[in-house]
Formats: sequence, structure tokens, C-alpha cells
Amino acid sequence: MTPSQKPILRALNGEVLPVPPVWMMRQAGRYLPEYRATRAQAGDFLSLCYNPELAAEVTLQPIRRYGFDAAILFADILLLPQALGADLWFVTGEGPRLSTITGPDDLARLKPVDEIDAVLNPVYETVRILSRELPREVTLIGFAGAPWTVATYMIAGRGTPDQAPAHKLMQEDPATFDALMARITAGTIEYLSRQIEAGAEVVKLFDSWAGSLKGDAFRKYSLEPAREIIAALKIRHPGTPVIAFPREAGQGYVGFARATGADCVALDNSVTPEWAAEHVQVDGCVQGNLASHHMVTGGQALVDETKRIVRAFSKGPHIFNLGHGITPDADPDNVQRMIDAIRG
Repeated sequence: MTPSQKPILRALNGEVLPVPPVWMMRQAGRYLPEYRATRAQAGDFLSLCYNPELAAEVTLQPIRRYGFDAAILFADILLLPQALGADLWFVTGEGPRLSTITGPDDLARLKPVDEIDAVLNPVYETVRILSRELPREVTLIGFAGAPWTVATYMIAGRGTPDQAPAHKLMQEDPATFDALMARITAGTIEYLSRQIEAGAEVVKLFDSWAGSLKGDAFRKYSLEPAREIIAALKIRHPGTPVIAFPREAGQGYVGFARATGADCVALDNSVTPEWAAEHVQVDGCVQGNLASHHMVTGGQALVDETKRIVRAFSKGPHIFNLGHGITPDADPDNVQRMIDAIRG
């Protein structure tokens, strides 16, 4: 199958397909027993991310099990901050921890962008392995965290419920905040460009905390960095589509593709598919947006909601996905039920 025949790439090119292609955010992960076995073999999460053979293996596991139309590189959005010089570690049961950026002295200790490959080369090797080993009909997606979301972790040193430390730095020391955003933006361009060079056919920008930005802040710190990154990638790799995910953007989804140059906008499940078809899909491909809890609860509600989303988006280009990542407590059988409901 040539790239132009792959269902995901056809949808990203604006084609309306009779059956939408499907993949899931976090589709390689803790809900699968084979993932848990491979992670145990790696020793810990970061060792898994930086072991190209094992990272490729967990990327391939959901493709073998379910036959998704795309595989997304197994990595973490916080590998880029680590490559920029932040200390990164994971606390079992609690998640990531980073050294913090709270002022100009912390910023000065970060590495220049042209040094990130020394840390990230194993990620590019994972992409190269996948581009050789994936079934030829499956699209390979690379990704990075969007600058705002990455900055929230670098400033707080961990995930926070309301991103308050980042908002505080933005207000009290805008020079440091803007310089950090610029550094992450430049690093993200290089990181995604290298993934494309290694074989990624699509890249996705995850702005998981975009919803906590309002008004001018949303435009300045979510939309504008996305526009800058996408513009730079389109110059270097004109044929490579970009998916943008400004999660919980609400009305900010409207016009986001036009404003940023994104080929597709991924949608969370705080907006209905009917609303998104009317207001977002008019600009091109959309991705989403089944609520993740259906992967836990299953039943007829999962089937009905899956079919509702397919119907709502059936008049335009659509990639079926969840509105957020699949959770560790999901039932693997429910994933198959979802796929059967989509493909009939």
C-alpha cells in the first residue's frame, strides 16, 4: 500500500471515507497485559522510553491485537524537557517529577536546542525500527507536547490540577516565561523534524492543558506556538500532516485549523460531535471524540455512542479516536467492541 492509500493519510488530506480510520491515544499502555510485561522487562518507565527495541515493541502491541489504522510512537512529552537539561524522574503511583524553572537562573541552566539529540537519539531509533516493522497499511504518528503544556510541568515540577504555578510565572515574570516558551517551541520544531526524518508520516502536538488558557492567553500561548511549529515543519517537510490537540479549548476549537495550519484538529469529549461537525469540521479533518470511560464501562452505551460519533462526522473527513487517552483500568475487550462498532 502506498502512503497515498493509507486511510489516515487520506482523511488528513481531506477525503471523506465510508468507514473512518481509527486509533487511540495512549493505545500502547497499562490496560494491556503485554505492555505490563514489557515494562517489567525494561525495569522502569524511562528505561522503556529510551530502549528503542522495547519502545518499538510496545508501540506494535496494539497494532497486532486490534489492527488500528495508525501506531503512535511510544515516548513521553517530558523527554524533551529532559533533553533540554531538566532533571526528570517518575514516582511510582504518582507520575513524573522535574526540576523546576522559577526564574532566569533556572532558565540559564538549560541546554541549547542544538544539543537535544544527544538525549533523544534513542527515540529517533525507535521511529526507524517502527517504519521498517509496521504493516504497510498502518500510518506511523510521531508526537510532542505543545509548549504551554510542557512549560506547565517544567515550572511546577509535576502535573497540577489548575496549572497555577505556570499562570503565576506568566503574570509575575513574563520575561522568564516567554523565554522558556520560546526555548520549548524551538526544541519542539527540532524534535518533531527529526522524528519525520526518521520515518514518522504524521506528527501530533498534544496541548493537554490548553483549556486553562483563556482569551488572549489562549491565542498567545496555545494557538501561536502551534502556528509557529506547524509553519516551520511545513517548510522543512511540506508533505507531512500535523494533528493539533488543544484539549478542552471549547470555542477555541473554532478556526484553530485555519489559524495554525493544522491538517486536523483533535477534539476532547467536552464538545459534542454534532457541534464539532458544524463548527470545526467545516475547516477540514477532525479527530475524536469518544469519552474514555466507555473503554471501562463498555456495554450497549459504548456501541451506541461510537455509532453516534461516526454518524455525526460522516459528511466530512474524520479519524475516530477517544477524547483523551485510554485509562489503565480499561477493559481490552471494550476496545475491540469499539472497533467492531466503527467498522461494522
